[in-house]
Amino acid sequence: MEKSALQLARAAYEPKLPKALQGPVKVKEGAPTQSVDNQEEIKALFPNTYGMPLIEFEATDAAKDVRLNVGIILSGGQAPGGHNVITGLYDQIKKLNPENRVYGFILGPGGLVDHHYMELTDDIINDYRNTGGFDMIGSGRTKLEKIEQFEKGLQIIRELDIKAVVIIGGDDSNTNACVLAEYYAAKNYGVQVIGCPKTIDGDLKNDQIETSFGFDTACKTYAELIGNIERDCNSARKYWHFIKVMGRSASHIALECALQCQPNICLISEEVEAKELSLDDIVEYIAEAVAARAAEGKYFGTVIIPEGVIEFIPAIKKLIAQLNDVLAMPEAQNLGRSEQIDFAKSHLSDENLAVFNSLPTNVARQLALDRDPHGNVQVSLIETEKLLSTMVAVKIEKWKKEGKYNGKFATQHHFFGYEGRCAAPSNFDADYCYALGTSAAQLIANGKTGYMAIVKNTTAPASEWIAGGVPITMMMNMERRNGEMKPVIRKALVDLDGAPFKTFAAQRERWAKETAYVYPGPIQYWGPSEVCDQPTKTLALEQQK
Repeated sequence: MEKSALQLARAAYEPKLPKALQGPVKVKEGAPTQSVDNQEEIKALFPNTYGMPLIEFEATDAAKDVRLNVGIILSGGQAPGGHNVITGLYDQIKKLNPENRVYGFILGPGGLVDHHYMELTDDIINDYRNTGGFDMIGSGRTKLEKIEQFEKGLQIIRELDIKAVVIIGGDDSNTNACVLAEYYAAKNYGVQVIGCPKTIDGDLKNDQIETSFGFDTACKTYAELIGNIERDCNSARKYWHFIKVMGRSASHIALECALQCQPNICLISEEVEAKELSLDDIVEYIAEAVAARAAEGKYFGTVIIPEGVIEFIPAIKKLIAQLNDVLAMPEAQNLGRSEQIDFAKSHLSDENLAVFNSLPTNVARQLALDRDPHGNVQVSLIETEKLLSTMVAVKIEKWKKEGKYNGKFATQHHFFGYEGRCAAPSNFDADYCYALGTSAAQLIANGKTGYMAIVKNTTAPASEWIAGGVPITMMMNMERRNGEMKPVIRKALVDLDGAPFKTFAAQRERWAKETAYVYPGPIQYWGPSEVCDQPTKTLALEQQK
């Protein structure tokens, strides 16, 4: 594969490791753990992997010679740094014993079930060091949840003499990893399963997982683009730019980009829900900012919108919850698309039906029909940025007729999603992911299963990071999915009492009136540490460093 000059130079970068992972390790076990909620239900579902202790690695002089083969799976959407998780795992597995082998299952969990794999070798690994994307082995969204899948996967695991499987994914993928670990443990198959926390959305985090990998790079990529738009906006001074960013279930990306770029408006889905705002409330809020700037002769501005905001409007959230239950009914499964809509409408409450009928036809249709493999509404398909700008324009026209607004209101629209998922990882993500892969290898070498690799203290220099593992069951609770209660990892939403949101909220009124834009520029890979190795503002504020 032909490489750019940047890729060639980047391949030579040696990720920094925590001191504890720079040589042989010993395991320090903490106290037993319990799930974040629904303890009895989770314990009953995961009797073999529940209550295990937290793990921390410490340096030791006693080197181990451990013979094992490992399989690795990339699951779900891409996130910068995934290749470094694989290279970190590979390097450590080979250090434990040069005869050890690492196999990559092709195109996600489906590769395990369908026995589609490749052995990873030095030549392959060296081609992908410090690169973005998941193209080394590809990713997929097959859900590992059925016994037939587990048993089919076991056949190739036995054939390749694989000791452990590492699943790199988000909350749903790691939930599946936990189910797989429990099944293999219950059957005494001797197959370990380890997870790694991946998602650019930033919603896989808690007291043990400080950040999911890819969030740092993706936010810096989006912030560069938003900063470029802000500069163009402040140069031409004739458009309001409505910018939608990824974040279906949480607004971490929108908040981080706002902290980096200081736009005029940034919506936070969690606040919309907490304040029980309606769609019209949101439109009014934006329109008032537009009018206030217009009164000062500023007919331009920037608005950041998380893609999932429409799901957090309470009236629409109630509608979606009932739609999910109705469309999961057996009677709805074999209907045509238009028949499904009629079926759904006939089963909605009067309140939810009124909300459904009040929405633009295309939005209502998308809420009713388009689902991802996990049964969620595909909010990225809903052009929320255009919906809001159109509704703001209608309100502005009304105010014009009433003599409350003079001047123009012109818009541009943007959606930043795929632009950030496969970017070349920042130094932070390159280091963090390499450490996660190394930790995963050490969890396997020390006989652990049902754990997720973790790295903490991540606002300190990388050498001071703390590596270890957390039982996946510790992060789980019971939630309704597709009409049934299921054990899942709890998503981390924006904390409205947390330092990142409070910092944003304290400044947004000034940003709305002034043109206080900040232009972060592109990710820097070489230069002063304060430029190249900085964590996200979210992480720095959460740890107050």
